Amino acid sequence: MTLQHLDTPPIPLSRDSAPGGSLLRRGAAVARHGLSRYGLLAGFLVLWQVASTMGWVSPAVLPPLDKIAAALWNGIASGALVDDIAISLQRSGIAFAGAVVLGIPLGLLMGQIPAVERALDPILQLFRQTSALALYPVFILLLGLGETSKVFVIFWATLFPVLLATIGGVKEVDGKLIEMARTYGVSRLAVFRRVILPASVPSIFVGLRLSATTALLLLIAAEMIGANKGLGFQVMNAQYNFQIPLMFAAIFLLAALGLAANFVLVSLQNRLCRWAAPAR
Repeated sequence: MTLQHLDTPPIPLSRDSAPGGSLLRRGAAVARHGLSRYGLLAGFLVLWQVASTMGWVSPAVLPPLDKIAAALWNGIASGALVDDIAISLQRSGIAFAGAVVLGIPLGLLMGQIPAVERALDPILQLFRQTSALALYPVFILLLGLGETSKVFVIFWATLFPVLLATIGGVKEVDGKLIEMARTYGVSRLAVFRRVILPASVPSIFVGLRLSATTALLLLIAAEMIGANKGLGFQVMNAQYNFQIPLMFAAIFLLAALGLAANFVLVSLQNRLCRWAAPAR
């Protein structure tokens, strides 16, 4: 019997099997993902800052990002922009809530009952093809120049994405699932609650995200006419007074509100629709 030599040199660890190898690979993967997703945006912002600072474009028209950030900070610190944010959120929030409360139940009804859809579809198509901004003077004549007309024009524009997405979601439900449920003696209400409604939720959230974006777009137009508060008013007022950094600060705030609303809706959709593909 022979003895194994005890001075056999140890087998060197590869870089991947080293204790910190997995951590390095994970960090590199995160960096590559962040660069592929946000690299173009970061490059655009850097180019903006450099072009404005170096005088490649007029700083009076396109101010550097640091000046915009300073104007944003001063507006928030003084409380002026905080009031504008609160008023804008109130207007768009009331209109969006009204569109959800009316659009989803009506869409579920029209999607399930063909007779109701046939009766309502022509007038809805007529109203949908009419621009909300074109009807804004009519709303002002009927409702006045106060808050009611501003909220109603936003509601009018945000209603149709929710309504049409809900109708489409109901119609796209697999008929075999409904037939199978009825074969097992499930009641009509239970079929709606357990089959139709859950299957329609992803499409409904698509409509909600479109409506949230539309609400912010119409908010700007509504606040540019007859308003003395709000982010839309702040954009126009800063432009009239040639306070360009403040104007861009208000625009960036509107973009941030839109991103925040989309993030909340996507997170809620992913939580409620775990069986579906993750929304982005």
